[in-house]
Amino acid sequence: MSAWSDSCIWWHVYPLGFTGAPVRPTEAERKLTPRLDALEPWLDYLIELGANGLALGPIFASETHGYDTVDFYSIDPRLGDDAAFDRLIAACRRRGINVMLDGVFNHVGTGHPRFRAAIAGEARAQELFRLEHTEDGVVHQDFEGHRGLAALNHDSDAVIDLVSDVMRHWLRRGAMAWRLDAAYAVPPEFWARVLPGVREEFPEAWFMGEVIHGDYADIVARSGMDSVTQYELWKAIWSSLLDENFYELDWCLKRHNKLLAAFTPMTFVGNHDVTRIASKIGDAKAALAVALLLTVGGTPAIYYGDEQAFRGEKTERLGGDDEVRPAFPAYPAQLSPLGAPMLRLHQELIALRRRNPWLATATTVTRHLDNRAYSYDTVGRNGQRLGVELRLEPTPTATVTAPDGQVLRVGGAGN
Repeated sequence: MSAWSDSCIWWHVYPLGFTGAPVRPTEAERKLTPRLDALEPWLDYLIELGANGLALGPIFASETHGYDTVDFYSIDPRLGDDAAFDRLIAACRRRGINVMLDGVFNHVGTGHPRFRAAIAGEARAQELFRLEHTEDGVVHQDFEGHRGLAALNHDSDAVIDLVSDVMRHWLRRGAMAWRLDAAYAVPPEFWARVLPGVREEFPEAWFMGEVIHGDYADIVARSGMDSVTQYELWKAIWSSLLDENFYELDWCLKRHNKLLAAFTPMTFVGNHDVTRIASKIGDAKAALAVALLLTVGGTPAIYYGDEQAFRGEKTERLGGDDEVRPAFPAYPAQLSPLGAPMLRLHQELIALRRRNPWLATATTVTRHLDNRAYSYDTVGRNGQRLGVELRLEPTPTATVTAPDGQVLRVGGAGN
């Protein structure tokens, strides 16, 4: 575990969407455009939110949405170049912001030059991919049925060397962490072979895997990753509030306690792959979801726009992610004032968490449970205690009582 990671709160941005880059570009739209520079005016906003980490979605050269990489060593020209990346890193460092990159190491786009060489029969290139030789030629394994994504061969030393080198390359340029995309599709033993060598050069680096289902603690132990995405808690938060059944949340928080004994999960109520929390359950219940996120153990990530109560629905169609990956205006002052109450709530809860940093590794103890009312204490390793009361009737409200007696009320006559 890195010394800084437990005190990190991430603001998660999907750069292609945030900067208004074309996601399905024409050749003319692939021209070099330093859109990463558009993030700098938002770094002070990140700090004012209370965050201190910038989690970037894919920024490497790709064919469309960023998860179909064609060059791990180049910034996507739609976002800029090495110089633009260096400017962003320098701007973050001046503000004490750590940067996490999105490493898509399960697969590449079929436009990747090494994949094309493999299909053409180059033996060394074929070592990188999972291929089958059939009567009709070479056929590649894909990622979840997406034929434009060619699965890498994680049993290959060549892939281990490639991923290790890519990680070190960008850590040398100033990144501090990696999100390991689709880590659930990669054998944990692969990461166990990659990460020790990277840590030798970068002992403070933090590695977090995207894992949806499975035994999170076992995956962390076998892989050597520091953390994984806590999808169980994400689901329990929104569905308990939507269905008005806190028993699911209570069951999940008991499981969450066990995870916290082994590692600190990355917690969230929104990301680039799911329908916006405000669209799922409405503003009033979304406020309770934020209260939950920021009063239980974990490393929280705030998906850009959720702090403004943005709406957006993910659908299973071409362009079905676009609503949840929107462009932001050039400057924070251009945001609609309608998002101000949700922003203020985030700021107040993050400030509470900053005053009580022990919350990152704290566990919860249930005090009261029924369908529409739930209260718990969040308990630190040294006995610190914070109280949370959630009620859905007559209107959704939360009351958070800090160890110093300060009370924060969410909903109702409060936020």
